[in-house]
Amino acid sequence: MRRVVFNQKGGVGKSTITCNLAAISAHSGLRTLVIDLDPQGNSTHYLLGRPGAELENTLADFFDQTLHFKLSPKETAEFVVETPFAGLHVMPSHPDLEDLQGKLESRYKIYKLRDALDELAEDYDLIYIDTPPALNFYTRSALIAANGCLIPFDCDDFSRRALYSLLENVQEIRADHNRELEVEGIVVNQYQPRASLPQKVVRELIEEGLPVLEPYLSSSVKIKESHEHSKPMIHLDARHKLSQEYLALHDTLARKYGT
Repeated sequence: MRRVVFNQKGGVGKSTITCNLAAISAHSGLRTLVIDLDPQGNSTHYLLGRPGAELENTLADFFDQTLHFKLSPKETAEFVVETPFAGLHVMPSHPDLEDLQGKLESRYKIYKLRDALDELAEDYDLIYIDTPPALNFYTRSALIAANGCLIPFDCDDFSRRALYSLLENVQEIRADHNRELEVEGIVVNQYQPRASLPQKVVRELIEEGLPVLEPYLSSSVKIKESHEHSKPMIHLDARHKLSQEYLALHDTLARKYGT
């Protein structure tokens, strides 16, 4: 299973959701890989405790290799890094991804990520792909390579208006490039149950028939501590309310999609 976490709006918790669900998958005994396609590298820093700029053999090196013919290219597995958490690996981001994007697009390397993940298919039970907050080359590559798509949603009116365009973009990628791609659901993040606007917006999404997943993820300062210590919630405080919500969301996905 390859699952992309995507929203064109920034600040909705893509990296946090990616890393926490991936950490739970690995903690559950699944061989799990995170692909960090965002040049900001938040997932890389969250899981490794240091930025991609300090690492060798990052995704920037992987994509750069696709632009240059080599007699002995590196295998895809050489760009995978172990995290401190058992069963969890990452293909780390790097700031140079930003500069490479135009070259990759002009040389039509849009299927290279899918081909690379095909090479790793036997090594991992579950792959999570974190994406930039834009429908760019890297996001399209991820949607072409994935089976499922999770959409983080942070309960404001701007996010709601952007959601419809996002769903249309995903369906266009599905129609043109990847018939296996399915929107698994909308992940409600930073939910405040006592505030009227989040309740109203989420209720209306459900009434429209959109695939809103439960449970909703609470707003909590604990997640900042999780980021600071580079420990996903399951490893920082498994009994915390937010950790339990992530576990329940992971179970929801496992029941629906078998992973």
